[in-house]
Amino acid sequence: MSGAPHEHSQHHFPPATHRRTNAGWSALALRIPVGIIFVAHGAQKLFGAFGGYGLEGTGQFMASLGLTPGYLMALLAGSAEFFGGLALILGLLLRPAAATLVFAMLVAIFSVHIDKGLFMANNGYEFALALLAASLSLLISGAGRGSLDAMLAARGAR
Repeated sequence: MSGAPHEHSQHHFPPATHRRTNAGWSALALRIPVGIIFVAHGAQKLFGAFGGYGLEGTGQFMASLGLTPGYLMALLAGSAEFFGGLALILGLLLRPAAATLVFAMLVAIFSVHIDKGLFMANNGYEFALALLAASLSLLISGAGRGSLDAMLAARGAR
């Protein structure tokens, strides 16, 4: 046997649309609530919504942590969270958005929360770690069904 593939192979590979995003409906259960959380936190940083400090206040805080220039860092973090959260909700360009959010949560954990321990009661990193884990899970799985990514992939496969 030469090992060369033949026409009637026993192996079945799913259509390309399923390989791109194979999470089924379970990703939707993560995408919506985690996306809402990220949008809200991004809106705090960008617009001062929901009791946030806006770009100026968030920028001053970031500069105090050594993340300079603070205003630019606030703009980048706020944009990653706000627009990344929207991408999660819609399931659009999910993997690039999730990768950006994983990076943002790593920065948050190691620049703000790590020295305060795990628990949120002490401003620890447990919440950022949970958001990191959810974002990493979505990065691996893709947007799944009920997403714009899946709809666009299905259209492209026609």
